Amino acid sequence: MPQAPTRTAAASGTDPRPSLRDRFHALRNIPPFLRQIWATSPLLTLFTLGLRLVRALMPVVTLYIGKLIIDEVVRLVGVGVGFDSLLAAWRSGVLDHLAWLVLAELGLAVLSDLLGRLVSYGDSLLSELFTNATSVRLMEHAATLDLADFEDPELQDKLERARRQTMGRSNLMSQLFGQVQDAITVVSFAVGLLVYAPWLILLLAVALIPAFVGESHFNALGYSLNFAWTPERRQLEYVRQMGASVETAKEVKIFNLHRYMITRYRELAEAFFRANRALARRRALWGTLLAALGTLGYYVAYAYIAWRTVHGDFTIGDLTFLASSFRRLRQLLEGLLVGFSQVAGQALYLDDLFSFFAIKPGIASPPDALPVPRPIAEGFRFENVGFRYPGTERWALRGLDFELRAGEVLALVGENGAGKTTLVKLLARLYDPDEGRILLDGRDLREYDLDDLRANIGVIFQDFVRYHLTAAENIGVGQVDAMDDRDRIEEAARRAMADEVIAGLPQGYEQLIGRRFRTGVDLSGGQWQKIAIARGYMRDAQVMILDEPTAALDARSEFEVFQRFRELSDQRTAVLISHRFSSVRMADRILVLAEGRLEASGTHEELMAAGGRYAELFELQAAGYR
Repeated sequence: MPQAPTRTAAASGTDPRPSLRDRFHALRNIPPFLRQIWATSPLLTLFTLGLRLVRALMPVVTLYIGKLIIDEVVRLVGVGVGFDSLLAAWRSGVLDHLAWLVLAELGLAVLSDLLGRLVSYGDSLLSELFTNATSVRLMEHAATLDLADFEDPELQDKLERARRQTMGRSNLMSQLFGQVQDAITVVSFAVGLLVYAPWLILLLAVALIPAFVGESHFNALGYSLNFAWTPERRQLEYVRQMGASVETAKEVKIFNLHRYMITRYRELAEAFFRANRALARRRALWGTLLAALGTLGYYVAYAYIAWRTVHGDFTIGDLTFLASSFRRLRQLLEGLLVGFSQVAGQALYLDDLFSFFAIKPGIASPPDALPVPRPIAEGFRFENVGFRYPGTERWALRGLDFELRAGEVLALVGENGAGKTTLVKLLARLYDPDEGRILLDGRDLREYDLDDLRANIGVIFQDFVRYHLTAAENIGVGQVDAMDDRDRIEEAARRAMADEVIAGLPQGYEQLIGRRFRTGVDLSGGQWQKIAIARGYMRDAQVMILDEPTAALDARSEFEVFQRFRELSDQRTAVLISHRFSSVRMADRILVLAEGRLEASGTHEELMAAGGRYAELFELQAAGYR
């Protein structure tokens, strides 16, 4: 269970507070981000950008028409239109120009609303497509990474941040497109102001710079906080899942763990909340003070325009147009500067996504990769193989020298931590040795095509995955391209003795299994294991490995499964791993591992006669059944 944090975010390991240079450097992520958006749907991207271009010019046009309306009204008041009723004035034609101006402004208002809705519609579609495409790319890239990457906590944090960015950065697209729209509007307003009073533009820029700097600073602090607290956020999700999931419900109830988990969750959540609250308070205080400078600049400009109007330099319509233009321009520029700061902050988050995509697997096929021999003629040979897990000093395996001959059934036995599963991982190239090499038919395993190698190896681990899919799909995932081959699925189930389990399900092979979904039916541990073993039989693999997948079965059931496996492994190379020594007696040869080294090998009879560790452990287990 994760421990509650006893430190602030600033003290959580490294403090990745980005400098101003880092924030601007992060903008390099924007071009590849935009390229991804374009690749998602060029037509939809052009659609939303085109609508924004039209909409960007509408505010200044609308405001200018408003100026013309005011000037026309003032003119009509000045000339003294002498009509007793609106109808009479209308019939005279004196109001025609004013009416057309009002109708034009009405049309622009309706069009602007329509364009806004179309832009929102296009953005929502493009955002959804982008999120889906990025999520698929994330899964595809994750599938290429090494097993060591997934066992590295630091990469788990990076993966968690990348997952959040697939969902959280879609709003950056709307923000960037909105920035383009606002920039065009700013240019149109600025042209109008330059005609009347150019120095107002300079005043506006000076007044807004402090707010921009403050917003940029606090965006960087927000990123820093989220980055530093990634491990705690993963712990929060873990505790939440453990406290309310079908997998843990039994133990939570039996041991009354719910109060303990709730307390843990509250401690983690409260610490994160306090860190966020402190940042939000500082941001609100400084944001208010800096924004006040922009407001002061606006009223200085407003007073200047009013004075020029009183002086007779501007009309009332000019006053309205200039004051409104300056106010809108201030709002737009403030929005652009703040938006730019936010985009720079968002670009920092994009680092999390793109840095994950930049991770390259260490285990891959060479450029001139060899196909796996069909059939395998000689088998595998371990030559002085040594391996230790990343970040550890202890050797998981050391000095291994042995052969796994083609067509042989080999058993691996040993106590926990002896290196049995690690050996299997090396065989399937989930890891590469740190010392020595593994040969397949005389060639280094690293010379073969990785996908082809794994396609020829079927492995069922003890910690197999329980897919919350139908029974047929649970078996079919063992060979995805044969997922629709019902005959093959049923044959695999028969071989694994899972057909009896499936026969007892209400909908047979079409029954959803597992309790995650409403119509699912849960299975016992032994039943799940038979389904998992059937998954292994789906593969037309030359090498079959059972890595203690029968741990939930009783001794008789395990023996039956292994006996069936032995009979069905004809012409195949097979590896069996089990803690029950009686179950591996049918193997052609047994390897005894101890502390990562090969201690003995031979048949059951030879090892018993030798009287070493194997004989000792066998007798200890046998005594338990007497």
